[in-house]
Amino acid sequence: MKSDNKLIGAGVLTAITASLCCITPVLALIAGTSGIASTFSWIEPFRPYLIGLTILVLGFAWYQKLKPKKEIDCECETDEKPKFIQSKTFLGIVTAFAIVMLAFPYYSGIFYQNAEKQIILVDKSDIKTTEFKISGMTCASCEEHVNHEVNKLNGILNSKASYENGNAIIEFDRTKSNETEIEKAINSTGYKVTDKKQIN
Repeated sequence: MKSDNKLIGAGVLTAITASLCCITPVLALIAGTSGIASTFSWIEPFRPYLIGLTILVLGFAWYQKLKPKKEIDCECETDEKPKFIQSKTFLGIVTAFAIVMLAFPYYSGIFYQNAEKQIILVDKSDIKTTEFKISGMTCASCEEHVNHEVNKLNGILNSKASYENGNAIIEFDRTKSNETEIEKAINSTGYKVTDKKQIN
C-alpha cells in the first residue's frame, strides 16, 4: 500500500512539474510580481517527457488498484476497509487533478483580464507597428502575460505575442506610447526583448 501512495505522489509531482512553466506567469500576475514569470521556462523542453511519465505512473497506479487480488486460504479477517488515501476515490481525485494541471496551458488565458480599451485616433500617420523579438516564452500562458502587460500602456492598438515565433507584433499610437515603454513592459514580465524592428 505504501508503494501505491508513492505512485500517486509521483504522479501528482510530475503533473505539477510539467505545468510549472505555464502556471508561473499566472501566479506571478496574481501575486503582482510579474518579473518571476520566466523562472521555470527551462522546464518546457522536458514537458513531453514529464507528461509521459505522469501518464505512466498514474496508469500503473490504476493497474495496481484494479487488478484482481490473489485469493489466499487464510482464516484471518481481511475485510478491513482501506484508508481514504489508499482508495480508488482518492486515486480518481489525483488523476483528475493531474489532468487539470497537464491541460493548464490550454485554458490559462481565462486568468488574464480583458485589457481592451477605447482608443480614439486623431491621425493614421501616428500609427506605428513594431516587431519585438522575445526570448523565454514557452507557452500560450507566456503570450497572454506579455499581451496583458503591453495592453496596460496608453496608445496600444493591438498586441499579438507568439511563443512559437518568439516575438510580439505591436501596433501603437506613437503620440501616446513608444518602443522604449513597450520594451520595458515586456521585460517586466521576466521575458527579454532581444531585438526590435519597425514594420511600418
